[in-house]
Amino acid sequence: MRRVGVEEELLLVDARTGEPLALSSAVLSAAREAGAAAAARGEGVLEGELKREQVEFSTRPVLRMGELAEEIVRWRAQAARYAAEAGAAVAALATSPLPVTPSTSPGARYRWMCGEFGLTAQEQLTCGCHVHVSVASDEEGVAAVDRMRPWLAVLTAISANSPFWQGHDSGYASYRSRVWNRWPSAGPTEVFGSAERYHQHVRDMLTTGVLRDEGMVYFDARLSATYPTVEIRVADVCLDPDTPVLLAALARALVDTAVRAWRAGDPPARIGVGLLRLASWRAAKSGLEGPLLDPRSMAPAPPEAVLDVLLDHVRDALEDNGDHELVREGVARLLGRGNGARRQRHLLRTTGALRAVVTECARLTTPASTG
Repeated sequence: MRRVGVEEELLLVDARTGEPLALSSAVLSAAREAGAAAAARGEGVLEGELKREQVEFSTRPVLRMGELAEEIVRWRAQAARYAAEAGAAVAALATSPLPVTPSTSPGARYRWMCGEFGLTAQEQLTCGCHVHVSVASDEEGVAAVDRMRPWLAVLTAISANSPFWQGHDSGYASYRSRVWNRWPSAGPTEVFGSAERYHQHVRDMLTTGVLRDEGMVYFDARLSATYPTVEIRVADVCLDPDTPVLLAALARALVDTAVRAWRAGDPPARIGVGLLRLASWRAAKSGLEGPLLDPRSMAPAPPEAVLDVLLDHVRDALEDNGDHELVREGVARLLGRGNGARRQRHLLRTTGALRAVVTECARLTTPASTG
């Protein structure tokens, strides 16, 4: 069974006002001693990101979804404690509902990005959720990347948690994904066909000089440059800690299903990048509140129908991994209570204040039961 790990980016906010706080240095300082001990045990550490208003953690790679749930809850609670020591709270929000002028973290790489990409980098205060799924080789990984392409937009819809931008309703469920796709290397990819063609494509991109390094290859799904994994990067950070577990189970099942098709000699669907971009846009716009594009036909369909198609596509892998019941119940729960975008908009309707949306989402990020 494939191991799975999750990276989550969290927003640093004022616990009373909901305003983003540029305190990542102080939070990381508070975490440093514990982080060193965690690193010595082979665990992840709390890290900084492009903007000083956010931090990131990475779970251990695990086999069981119950273990992953415990990891996410533990890390969120730890991040909240370190943030509190620095005078902040953490919120699993993919964009700041309140207006903010983000500040860039120190370092030559980040300075270069802001100098080269201007407002794209300067405004890029977005928090995502990345899922890593282990693969046996680059060849297997590229086979998975090629065959998952039509299905990734559905994960964006599931995770959508960024309806607000600079104090306004964006009109999207996942506006983070629209802001993220301003990067020149972001988004869906063509069919590569082999690991050699994938790596040649990456080399060609770096040769242009537009990208500083391989870390800036922001494909929706890519081979990790650090780990023997496929990294799926389409999701918003999710409000409830159980949603990234659902995403991880689905991501692993997509990789399993894709690799089985590759081994059976089944070619990837030849859906063009243009259609995949439309599917991504549709998922960002609708979330789970409106039509999505059916990954098989690229025709519009209700979100419940598209989720049924996804579950049917990965059913065998979910059952083999022992995740079918968890995913089925998770999807039903998500459709019932709504994803983060629906819940944020509901909070605004009931409270009338974006500040209240942020402070309540900070509370929901680390439920009291996490300690």
